[in-house]
Amino acid sequence: MESCITIREQTRLYVGPVKELVESVVPKCRVVVITDANIDRLYPDLVRRYEHIIIGGGEANKSLVTVATIYDRLMKMGADRSTFILGIGGGIVTDISGFVAATYMRGLDFGFISTTLLGQVDASIGGKNGVNVADYKNMVGTIVHPRFVISDVEMLRTLSERELRAGMAEVVKSAIIGDAELFDYIERWAADTLYHSSEQMRNIVLRAVRVKAAIVEADERERGLRRLLNLGHTIGHAIEKSTRAVNHGEAVAMGLVAIAKAAAKEGMLPERDAERIASVVRALGLSIEPPVPVTAIMRAVRYDKKRQDNILRVVIPEAIGRCVVREMSLECFENMFK
Repeated sequence: MESCITIREQTRLYVGPVKELVESVVPKCRVVVITDANIDRLYPDLVRRYEHIIIGGGEANKSLVTVATIYDRLMKMGADRSTFILGIGGGIVTDISGFVAATYMRGLDFGFISTTLLGQVDASIGGKNGVNVADYKNMVGTIVHPRFVISDVEMLRTLSERELRAGMAEVVKSAIIGDAELFDYIERWAADTLYHSSEQMRNIVLRAVRVKAAIVEADERERGLRRLLNLGHTIGHAIEKSTRAVNHGEAVAMGLVAIAKAAAKEGMLPERDAERIASVVRALGLSIEPPVPVTAIMRAVRYDKKRQDNILRVVIPEAIGRCVVREMSLECFENMFK
């Protein structure tokens, strides 16, 4: 069984079995797959049915050096404007694949098969494709939508518990932004298991995808509503920049708890809701305490790429299922955490 959500009449988001969808969704033209060695090992029949380029895994490979290497490979393969790029993997692979497709020969058509929970509910959706520069995340990128994203929850069974938890942080974020029922659902089973059943995960992925898809549909270029998707990320990105001890999802989880506590302290969020957010994050096996001091986090916040003239646009939860964006100075933001 499959479900399909459409964004801006440009992207079709499929949640269903990849083996059935690939035949009908991937175009009948020359296809070049971009993936990493782990996905090639796990799904050789899927990857090797097409021409393919294997890249290194890990955040360090999400760079312009990797992009240049892929350009070189594509040129040597004779890829032209009729070539379709298919990114198969998690957020790093889809970011790189989308960026390459959007820029090679001024733009190729492309699609994704997302293989991680974080990718299925967030990274592969919305048209943002970027790479890191030095220690700055996604500093160079494009907003170009894929033709499709295929998300098969059965692929999530290969993930480690740490990777599943990282993805769940983004699911919790989506629930706080716009789906209180999804938050209740997670709250009920969070302490039980990370992957209870395929139906459970399908429900979680679908609901989280709907939250992000609705926001992107209304605000593609992040001029207003789309900023809500940065909930927890101001602190989360600062934590990532300050330490290599945590991954993106873990940093976002810490950011969610931190901003919820700060909002409750300022009277913007009911204390009970802040406690529920912290409780769910803990129940999912995620830490709520950053491994670096607040001073280091705030120092990194000062280099946030979304800062403009020392003004931050901070996503504040007002209730579970409802958030707002508030503009504040760096000083005011820092005072929230004192």
